[in-house]
Amino acid sequence: MTTVKEILERKGSFVASICKGSTVLEAAQEMNARRIGALVVTEGDKVVGIFTERDILTKVVAGQLTPDRTTVGEVMTSPVACCCRDTTLEECRTVMTDKRIRHLPVVEDDRLLGIITSGDVLAREAIEQRETIKYYHQYIYGPYQ
Repeated sequence: MTTVKEILERKGSFVASICKGSTVLEAAQEMNARRIGALVVTEGDKVVGIFTERDILTKVVAGQLTPDRTTVGEVMTSPVACCCRDTTLEECRTVMTDKRIRHLPVVEDDRLLGIITSGDVLAREAIEQRETIKYYHQYIYGPYQ
């Protein structure tokens, strides 16, 4: 079974993060510049929340808050669901589905090690499915010519 560790080895451990005192406007600009849908909110080295596009829509826009005067800490999602390097992708998929989330920070010993997205899970599952299909094709028909 594929684990988070294998995904991080392929994609790397960089995580875009922001402190909870930053404004929503600064967070949105950072997300736009990086073309990402979430920032992990940190306080020093500790993960204290996550700020996503959904937070902007449901808490800032729908709440008629002013983005340049509202801090990330006021509207972030907390506590945040996390996983560790040994978590299987099946477990990640289950948590993401049950909680209706797309991002899982990877945390061990209170240290942020990376982030797994629903896209990472889907991409790995697609690779595994192709490998299974190839195996069965070779089993039934013999090696590819």
